[in-house]
Amino acid sequence: MLEVGPGPGGLTRALLARPLASLLACELDTRAIAALAELAEPRLTVLHQDALKLDAVAALEAPRQIVANLPYNVGTPLLIGWLRQAGAFERLTLMFQQEVAERICAAPDTEHYGRLAVLSQWLCRCTVMLHLPPGAFFPPPRVHSAVVGLVPHAEQPPPPLLAAMERLTAAAFGQRRKMLRGSLKALGGADALLESCAIAPERRAETLSIAEFDRLARALLEREP
Repeated sequence: MLEVGPGPGGLTRALLARPLASLLACELDTRAIAALAELAEPRLTVLHQDALKLDAVAALEAPRQIVANLPYNVGTPLLIGWLRQAGAFERLTLMFQQEVAERICAAPDTEHYGRLAVLSQWLCRCTVMLHLPPGAFFPPPRVHSAVVGLVPHAEQPPPPLLAAMERLTAAAFGQRRKMLRGSLKALGGADALLESCAIAPERRAETLSIAEFDRLARALLEREP
């Protein structure tokens, strides 16, 4: 299991109370490193490293889980990196700023539905597990937090399809107020692509279901060399 901070001392103790084979704690803050050094536990390995530069799949033996109280300024890029390797993980339990958690689990045609929701739900079953007010932390942050559970789907897309989905969602939500015939124009042949998937070109990205995005990504991949 991989644990990512900040300030993971209490979380580390809680995780070590469980029957884990091993726990890898990744922490950048030297103060947290000092606190972790006080734990004499053979199952615990501590990395003084930036989690953005860590290959969690290479660092952990299967079955792998990630439990993380994510730094809010890098939570989204960390999640995107792990999603690209989702099939290698058994589960991810991650705490985000509440707004980000809502974006991950949002339904189509709602305020928070966007690229992050499509990528996350296409690859995983996503659930908000817990809401936390600022008073749950010391010192209290200025925002509410939420814990999201992500369980990767048994069937994961091959890398070329994942790359096609990333390009598709970047284009579709890059200009989200535009109709799809306009927002997908940069991909080339937008009208033909939409017609092949029986999706009206006048629709906007936030109205499409995960299944519709899946059809579009597969059609986009099929037409490429």
